[in-house]
Amino acid sequence: MSNSVSHSIFHQTLLCQAVSEYQSKAGSSNSLFQAWSANKGSYPPKKLLLSTNFRGNRLCARKRKLAMGKLRHQAVIPRAVLTTNPSSQLSGKFNLEGNVELQVGVSSPAAEGATVVDIQVSSSSGSLVLHWGVICDGQGKWVLPSRRPDGTKNYKNRALRTPFVKSGSASFLKIEIDEPAAQAIEFLILDEAQNKWYKNNGENFHIKLGVKDKILQQVSVPEDLVQVQAYLRWERKGKQLYTPEQEKEEYEAARRELQEEVARGTSIQDLRERLTKKTDSTEVKEPSVSETKPSVSETKTIPDELVQIQAYIRWEKAGKPNYSPEQQLLEFEEARRELLAELDKGSSLEEIQKKIIKGEIQTKVAKQLKTKKYFRVERIQRKKRDLTQLINRNIAESDAKSVSESVVEQTPKALRVIERYAKEREEHDKGLVLNKTIYKLADDDLLVLVTKDAGKIKVHLATDSKMPITLHWALSRTTPGEWLVPPASTLPPGSVTMNEAAETPFKAGSSSQPSYEVQSLDIEVEDDTFKGIPFVLKSDGNWIKNNDSNFYIEFGGKKQITKDVGDGKGTAKFLLDKIAEMEGEAQKSFMHRFNIASDLMDQAKNSGQLGLAGILVWMRFMATRQLIWNKNYNVKPREISKAQDRLTDLLQDVYASYPQHRELVRMILSTVGRGGEGDVGQRIRDEILVIQRNNDCKGGMMEEWHQKLHNNTSPDDVVICQALLDYINNDFDVGVYWKTLNDNGITKERLLSYDRAIHSEPNFRRDQKEGLLRDLGHYMRTLKAVHSGADLESAIANCMGYKAEGQGFMVGVQINPVSGLPSGFPELLQYVLEHVEDKNVEPLLEGLLEARQELRPSLSKSQSRLKDLLFLDVALDSTVRTAVERGYEELNNAGPEKIMYFISLVLENLALSSDDNEDLIYCLKGWDIALSMCKTTDSHWALYAKSVLDRTRLALAKKAESYHQILQPSAEYLGSLLGVDRWAVEIFTEEIIRAGSAASLSTLVNRLDPVLRKTANLGSWQVISPVETVGYVEVVDELLAVQNKSYERPTILVAKSVKGEEEIPDGTVAVLTPDMPDVLSHVSVRARNSKVCFATCFDPNILGDIQANKGKLLRLKPTSADVVYSEVKEGEVTDKKSTHLKEGDSVPPISLVRKKFSGRYAISSEEFTNEMVGAKSRNIGYLKGKVPSWIGIPTSVAIPFGVFEHVLSDKSNKAVADKINILKRKLTEEDFSALKDIRETVLELNAPSKLVEELKTKMKSSGMPWPGDEGEQRWEQAWKAIKKVWGSKWNERAYFSTRKVKLDHEYLSMAVLVQEVINADYAFVIHTTNPSSGDASEIYAEVVKGLGETLVGAYPGRALSFISKKHDLNSPQILGYPSKPIGLFIRRSIIFRSDSNGEDLEGYAGAGLYDSVPMDEEEKVVLDYSSDPLITDGNFRQSILSSIARAGSAIEELYGSPQDIEGVIRDGKLYVVQTRPQM
Repeated sequence: MSNSVSHSIFHQTLLCQAVSEYQSKAGSSNSLFQAWSANKGSYPPKKLLLSTNFRGNRLCARKRKLAMGKLRHQAVIPRAVLTTNPSSQLSGKFNLEGNVELQVGVSSPAAEGATVVDIQVSSSSGSLVLHWGVICDGQGKWVLPSRRPDGTKNYKNRALRTPFVKSGSASFLKIEIDEPAAQAIEFLILDEAQNKWYKNNGENFHIKLGVKDKILQQVSVPEDLVQVQAYLRWERKGKQLYTPEQEKEEYEAARRELQEEVARGTSIQDLRERLTKKTDSTEVKEPSVSETKPSVSETKTIPDELVQIQAYIRWEKAGKPNYSPEQQLLEFEEARRELLAELDKGSSLEEIQKKIIKGEIQTKVAKQLKTKKYFRVERIQRKKRDLTQLINRNIAESDAKSVSESVVEQTPKALRVIERYAKEREEHDKGLVLNKTIYKLADDDLLVLVTKDAGKIKVHLATDSKMPITLHWALSRTTPGEWLVPPASTLPPGSVTMNEAAETPFKAGSSSQPSYEVQSLDIEVEDDTFKGIPFVLKSDGNWIKNNDSNFYIEFGGKKQITKDVGDGKGTAKFLLDKIAEMEGEAQKSFMHRFNIASDLMDQAKNSGQLGLAGILVWMRFMATRQLIWNKNYNVKPREISKAQDRLTDLLQDVYASYPQHRELVRMILSTVGRGGEGDVGQRIRDEILVIQRNNDCKGGMMEEWHQKLHNNTSPDDVVICQALLDYINNDFDVGVYWKTLNDNGITKERLLSYDRAIHSEPNFRRDQKEGLLRDLGHYMRTLKAVHSGADLESAIANCMGYKAEGQGFMVGVQINPVSGLPSGFPELLQYVLEHVEDKNVEPLLEGLLEARQELRPSLSKSQSRLKDLLFLDVALDSTVRTAVERGYEELNNAGPEKIMYFISLVLENLALSSDDNEDLIYCLKGWDIALSMCKTTDSHWALYAKSVLDRTRLALAKKAESYHQILQPSAEYLGSLLGVDRWAVEIFTEEIIRAGSAASLSTLVNRLDPVLRKTANLGSWQVISPVETVGYVEVVDELLAVQNKSYERPTILVAKSVKGEEEIPDGTVAVLTPDMPDVLSHVSVRARNSKVCFATCFDPNILGDIQANKGKLLRLKPTSADVVYSEVKEGEVTDKKSTHLKEGDSVPPISLVRKKFSGRYAISSEEFTNEMVGAKSRNIGYLKGKVPSWIGIPTSVAIPFGVFEHVLSDKSNKAVADKINILKRKLTEEDFSALKDIRETVLELNAPSKLVEELKTKMKSSGMPWPGDEGEQRWEQAWKAIKKVWGSKWNERAYFSTRKVKLDHEYLSMAVLVQEVINADYAFVIHTTNPSSGDASEIYAEVVKGLGETLVGAYPGRALSFISKKHDLNSPQILGYPSKPIGLFIRRSIIFRSDSNGEDLEGYAGAGLYDSVPMDEEEKVVLDYSSDPLITDGNFRQSILSSIARAGSAIEELYGSPQDIEGVIRDGKLYVVQTRPQM
């Protein structure tokens, strides 16, 4: 994949012959020299011109073309055309608001005709007016043309106003302009009905008009100017990589732009002056020889051919560097100036030509570094890797259970006397705790507790020392070194004063806790100007100090501590309590904090994932300046470095020894940093928050910049920061702010173009000046560190080795290279450094990821320099993130292939940083397939890519949820203990996520989604149950949370989360969700059966618009692929049927017949009757022998109705029966917690021996394995599964469902269908009438890998879905590829299926309410679809799907009615495990 691409524009026409002549004079021979000299110095004809570049150490000649770069994969994107005029090309597309879109098309004028402007506004009102005029000069003044559309009015002789023509939901207007000098049309749009103006980001809409082709054909423009204009266009568009076809289009577009300018009266000389000014803004004009007489160079020009030769000579003398396009243009103009200077000296062109050949032209060039590649976009050759080798399955133990439910409590050491005393004293005191510190005094302890109550500062001191203690103390207003004699009102009884101090003896006992063997004293300070107490202790004539220093207690040392800090659930509570206790000591300096963290590392490590999460939270609070960094404590830098080294060494050891915690350790390392730097990319996000907080500037421009920085930091931020500093330094002159921005290429339009636009100007107060200059100055260093790759450079230098000689008092440094790194790795890192500032970030991203891949094996080896490699990997990771954000602009006009490639790069980066990355790796493999399909123009590429995109979204959501479970409880608990600002606690996990690759990946996925939906014709909706309805909009987070609620009025629920197993609440007429439940999931079936509208909305804008109508009455009109909605006034609802809540209507009663015990504990399939078993068992019995032989039917037996009740009445189960009766009474009292208790109680049942004997006999005689043959434990497993099926009669979903239809729950009986489990390769569900459209001519089916529970249960993601026309069953049509990340697989086993008498009743769909339980637990497997033949093998897929469709058709024909069928595929063989009427 190694390409070498140049960006040369102005060197296109350098003469190879002239260069050869120069080279021959310099000592090289070339026959072309004689050929040229024989031509008497005349210039060679144009046709001999060759395209050349200055590249490396050679001159490359090639066919003439405009080389602006090459793109590896470039889709051809057709130009959009307005429907009103087929010849009209789209000149502008603007979003006015919401769904309102403006398109403007301009048709190129014919020789004598007018320019036609077509304007279209979609989703508009019928009262739009165009307020417009025409621009005919550079001044921008509006001219009112005489040719005007009908209905146009003159507005105050300053503008024209023309009404739009309404057609459907859109408004149109056609304007013909025949003014010869017209350059552009400018306009605004007025909605007269709402008195609302539509503008273009606050400005007029400005659309350029074309010049007549006939006029342009007569205009000639010099080629060198065309080349410069093409370069400027390329630069404006972000220096994209063009295909040869695009280069040609750009070149011709540049020519046409210049021709249009000339046609409007601009001279060639003015053009040249303008273009050279743009390409050389630093040009310094030399004074002319004469003030009155023009120089020779002003009246004569140098042929471009000679300028190019001189430029070549300059390039050679400079050491043949690789110039950037900007430098190439500067070099070209410098060469021209040198030759013009010769003209001014009196030389003729012929003499200048000879001087060039002899090398006699004076030239000044600086020797360039040959290693620096300025303009060549290189690509590294990425190695082909087996992605499965990157899989980490390192899952921390607490991930296996619900982290939020756990509290890691180490067995605490017995509290010391003072610790117990402090805890009780703190609970006793009413005041807010401002500071609490326990000092170690040899074998004793000293407590200092500072509280504030009723405006007074109260200081309580206590010690467990047995020796008499005296406090020698003072007060301070400024620094800890200040000793002021306390006022008399502050002195406790028994105090004496002396020079600058007081002495107070401790008294035995405590006023609040006399039982403790302590000495204590209390001091009250009413004067709030005092800030702290300096003190020492005196005992038995000896002074007791704090590590040879005075003690000092600051009254406001800690933020106010919230006493109600919760129970610490989901945290390593004991560790966090210890951290809070030590914070007073930790805030003295970084040395103290890092040493305390090191001391706590064993405890954190032993607490597992939650312990390390606690350390991370603490360090992050530090890094974001929520905690005090240094409090009046002087520490030498080397002492901080030593403490930091100690902590990072311990973290290195944890990383090596505990693979399941590596992701957390990396995050701690990036927060702590190497040498205090840390992850500078994260600091960009953190420090802007600190600047806003410290300087009270949280709104306006600073908040807009903050949002921009969080979303997409870029080199522009360096300029913005500098502009703010200049603005402040120049007496808050906003003109200086704009000058700095504009001088560096940032316009108002550019600020508005960001994803998070900056609309406002800075507006600071004068009292903010000092703080802002200080903080923004620090911030500038952080920004430059990121965008110049400085942090990466230091990490690379640390691993590659360097030496710095010491000078004066400075000590020399020598760092040796890390040993054992792969060959070629230093060169790879050098490549990264050379390209770290490239605007085209794709090659850089490839280099960064290749470096991470090469580094990865070394990170798994334990070595003394491991942490240096870890910091390098963190720096590479951080640089990927900032590069991706910088590359967003590059993707603005990119096709889907490029966006998919970016997604794969960012996903690879995320996978390399994740502990449990198996799902991410399989997503990455999926994107590789999608890219391959896109390149080969596979017709299914967009449909397949959409499934990978959906799975990627699920993986990101899972990762975000995992972070939240692991980190947020610790942030909440520790934040409360330490008094951290509430806003910082609330956004803690969100900021962690936003700082990582997951946020960048989410942004890219959101960009691609609408493209894929449009390409695959998926639309914005998937309608699962198309029912027209009217209801009031309500918004909920989870459908599960409201499933048992009853709405009093018809309600349209917008639910952010729908898993698939929920019930639909009473009163609900529609459920709309962004979630993706399967069309055949339980909730989908319930919606269709209950005639409830149910749909997934893929467009967040549409869903947001519906949510904005909360509380309003909407009408929904769904089709099979869309939902049209409109607001309805209360009095307009006449069709009550559409709400499904007609007054007086009642649900028809459904009755059940109580089933009795038949005296049989087990029966074979031949004995299945209506009195013995439910429809599920009977249908399986009916299918046997009637379906085609290629359809397998599993062998079945059943435990009939009444067996459960009979077992419960057995005397051995009397205690169980009594307990269940008590719990049932609780249910009648609306205590629904009894449901879970009943299910658990059913599991206590004993099996009668007769049941065991009969079931064993029936299973064996039917050819099924008997579990007891494998041992008593296997039978116990089977018996437990049977009881779980019986107990599912009381699961919440089923119980509330029966209540809704007033079904007598006592009459519900449960048979159990017993079948041998087929360990399925695939499972499927068929509806023989398409449930979404109601089309009886087509079969709809869904297929999953593994067992069918992932299809009908609450497992995220979509199944593979397809339809098949019944007249052509061998041609299935794929509707969607699978996105489910999990498949369920099981060993050869038995499954016990629920088969109640409450299923498949007319008017009530009870199917799927009760549980089917396998004897053995299913294994969850993360699915790799890239190796699944159902996805990768078209013939296999066609065969499997066709057989499913044919089975559905055969069974429907057998029953004579639509069927809902479940089955599996094993080794290509199809089995049907149950069928029921399709509801």
